[in-house]
Amino acid sequence: AGAGTDIDKAERDIQRKADHAQNELPQGIDKPMVSKVNLEEAPVIKAGITSNKSPRETFDFVDLQLLPVLQNVEGVGQVNIIGGDKREIQVNINQQKLKSYNLGIGSIVQALDKANKSFPAGSIETMDQQLSIRFDANVTSVEQVRELIVSRVAGAGTVYLRDIAEVVDATAKSTAINHINGIPSIGIQVVKQSDANAVNVSEQVKLKFAEIEKQYASQDIKFSISSDQSIYTLGAADAVIFDLGLAIVIVGIVMLAFLHSVRSSMFVLVALPASIIPTFIAMYVFGFSLNLMTLMAMSLVVGILVDDSIVVLENIYRHMEMGKDRAKAALEGRNEIGFTALAITLVDVVVFLPLALSGGIIGSILQEFSLVVVVSTLMSLFVCFTITPMLASRFGKLEHLTKDTLWGRINLGFEGFIDSLKEVYVKALEYCLGKKRWLLGGTLILLFASISLIPFGFIGGSFMPIQDQGEVMIKMETAPNATIYQTNLLAQDAEKLIMKEPTVTKVFSSVGFVGGSVAGTSSNSNLGELTITLVDKKDREQSAEEFGVYIQQKLSSEIPGVKFTSSQTSISGNATAAPIQVAIKGIDLASIREVADKFKAMMAEVPGAKFVDLSVKDRKPQVEVQLDREKMTLLGIDASQVGSSLQQAFSGDDNGKFKQNGNEYDILIRLDENDRGSIENVRNLSFTNGDGQSFVLSQFAEVREGFGESVLQRSDRLNNITVNAYVVGRPVGTVAAEIQEKAKSIKLPEGVSVDYLGDVKNQGDAFGSLGIALITGIALVYLIMVALYDNLIYPFVVLFSIPVALVGSLLALALTMETLNVFSIIGIIMLLGLVSKNAILIVDFTNQLKAEGKSAKEALLEAGKERLRPILMTTLAMVFGMLPIAIASGAGSEIKNGMAWVIIGGLISSMVLTVFIVPAVYLIIEGIKNKFAQKKVANKFQTGEVSH
Repeated sequence: AGAGTDIDKAERDIQRKADHAQNELPQGIDKPMVSKVNLEEAPVIKAGITSNKSPRETFDFVDLQLLPVLQNVEGVGQVNIIGGDKREIQVNINQQKLKSYNLGIGSIVQALDKANKSFPAGSIETMDQQLSIRFDANVTSVEQVRELIVSRVAGAGTVYLRDIAEVVDATAKSTAINHINGIPSIGIQVVKQSDANAVNVSEQVKLKFAEIEKQYASQDIKFSISSDQSIYTLGAADAVIFDLGLAIVIVGIVMLAFLHSVRSSMFVLVALPASIIPTFIAMYVFGFSLNLMTLMAMSLVVGILVDDSIVVLENIYRHMEMGKDRAKAALEGRNEIGFTALAITLVDVVVFLPLALSGGIIGSILQEFSLVVVVSTLMSLFVCFTITPMLASRFGKLEHLTKDTLWGRINLGFEGFIDSLKEVYVKALEYCLGKKRWLLGGTLILLFASISLIPFGFIGGSFMPIQDQGEVMIKMETAPNATIYQTNLLAQDAEKLIMKEPTVTKVFSSVGFVGGSVAGTSSNSNLGELTITLVDKKDREQSAEEFGVYIQQKLSSEIPGVKFTSSQTSISGNATAAPIQVAIKGIDLASIREVADKFKAMMAEVPGAKFVDLSVKDRKPQVEVQLDREKMTLLGIDASQVGSSLQQAFSGDDNGKFKQNGNEYDILIRLDENDRGSIENVRNLSFTNGDGQSFVLSQFAEVREGFGESVLQRSDRLNNITVNAYVVGRPVGTVAAEIQEKAKSIKLPEGVSVDYLGDVKNQGDAFGSLGIALITGIALVYLIMVALYDNLIYPFVVLFSIPVALVGSLLALALTMETLNVFSIIGIIMLLGLVSKNAILIVDFTNQLKAEGKSAKEALLEAGKERLRPILMTTLAMVFGMLPIAIASGAGSEIKNGMAWVIIGGLISSMVLTVFIVPAVYLIIEGIKNKFAQKKVANKFQTGEVSH
């Protein structure tokens, strides 16, 4: 379902449609099930259960007592049991004896069904009471099943079930086997509902585990958790809180360097709690939680929040240096710059509005992020208009630095450095203003060079950065006709090899059960899945991705004949979905298969694409039964009888139930193992017509070996085969782009279409909505400027600071080997607002000085000199505030790194270049404006409109 869909409503609608379709399906088929689960969602918790009871009793406990308890936990979508010994009463029929009594298997199923019944049979009313009649003819012991009368034949006596079948109290054939660290156990996987919070579900489930262990202490029930999604999420949240704290400390130090007193630094730092606390209130109102996104927004925003206060406080101090008293300086200083502060903040806010409102997959990820940024930034504007001037007017005082103390000497040295920097800057600016064309030409070359880093492959693209969650998923696939026991032996070999690795802490393996498939399907007996949990990131040299590739190669070389693939859990918790999925759709299966094979061969050759595979496996050998209808009519046998008898004989009929101690177990009727092992057994299956005559299948049907599809997939009502590829060592977007380029040379037959899904589709959608958000952001910045300056031309000057920032941010991405992904693009969008500030500071002050009667060039030189200090302060506060995020290496750092580097690179290049470019562009525009003004005056002279 897309973002914004009401899942509950969709579920009800689908269930209604499915119930409606039930009438058109064959009789006796199970009801279609609809559940609110994303099949590709990795389980929140995987655990193994052991106890001191017998395997069968343990399974009964898990199935009958534990399962309902876990399914009732809020937010749990599905609980899967893997492995375990399930009790089953097996009726194994001897084909020879069945034939000798002239019976068909259907008659035995009917006999059991008729003899195993219970239902309310009405009631009787006496004079003083009403009594209900309960009829109960359920079988309650295995002996009763053996003694069932199957038929009475005149002259031949009574035929009991024990005469033609062996009845055993047995264990059902395993469809799945589970181990934890090589020890057999019953595995459970808890998958959350698609709209639930993983951390909450995980906490609740673990509480239930502890409660059950306590409640059943006598049975020594133990849960061994092998993987828990919440650990990583909480680790990532803790890391962001640490970033937040560190950023505050660093910003404090930068303030101290520029303002020279703890007192003044405190004035500025007050803006942080005063802006963040109201943000918490807004989050509560919107129903947001403290998650990775909201916390990351806060840690990124620390540098921005002090911005307004720095600008205001800096100006108040400038007025105090002019000799005004505190109160007057606070008022006039704030009023002079208030307009600028408003412009700066609104620019920050408007770039985030389109993000908060964009729909689709991006909207759902970024809504919370954007709103936190918007609310906290608006609050910081409020703070700089109220709290900062108030503090300055009461407690502000100029520091008279002397050389008597070490602190004084350090600060005087720093001030000397800033003053000399200002002098150098003014000289350089004067030189640049004389060579405007060279300056703009050079900047354009820089811009094109940095943008060309993308097509030349220095910067890759991907939907999301690859995250190291310390978990690797290895999937194994053995020969298509392998039994579950053969696959299990190979899985045990793989476990032993993996357990030898020093970085591995746990291995959770399930054979015959694979994530992303529906529980209990029997066609998975040749598949297995091993979830490997690694030691903490700081305690190993390899990333989870590298370990996955290494272990996959090792397993492939040590265990021949098995196909191993490795993948990782991503931010959305999807481990089973390949990042590159190409869906081939159409009506004709053969032509789809042909195209899919071509794509598979082509994709396997693209560097970085690994484990390329089709969603439908190789065709499996199968037995085909072709009926001769004429002969059947002569013999008195109908097709439905043949179909149901084949199903009962080889698959078994488990509709009969056996009740004991309040529990219900299946009674499975089918042919004995020795009578269902070959194609001959199929040919010799016996049937009885209405006259009691007996025939075998080969008398009226041809039975032969053939091949059939093991899985049939449909999408949008068309047949569908998906070609999946995992990506290793290169950015997903880069590999996908190469595949799409090569795909152009593959000719598609009529009626076959190709669709790109997975991360490729997500990346396309995301970059699309982010592109729109970026353009909208630039437009909004311009419109805000127009409204504030009441002028259409000056805002253009401010917009020139944006391309300059791109130079630094793209260069930073290339140097740090980060990709262009959703988060780094958000970094670029965030930059729009941040870098416009420096330009606003200069343009604003220039306009004020021009209004006082200075020429444009004089005004620019003075504005540049006076505003250099606040530009340095705000930029350095943000660059240093972002540094801990850029170099973080803990949980979740992969998302933050690229974003922070983009912002740092952009801010630095903007700080260095804006202070030259903006004045140059201002002068050029001013020149053009003056020319037009002179022309107008000249025109008036020529037409003689000038009044005397």
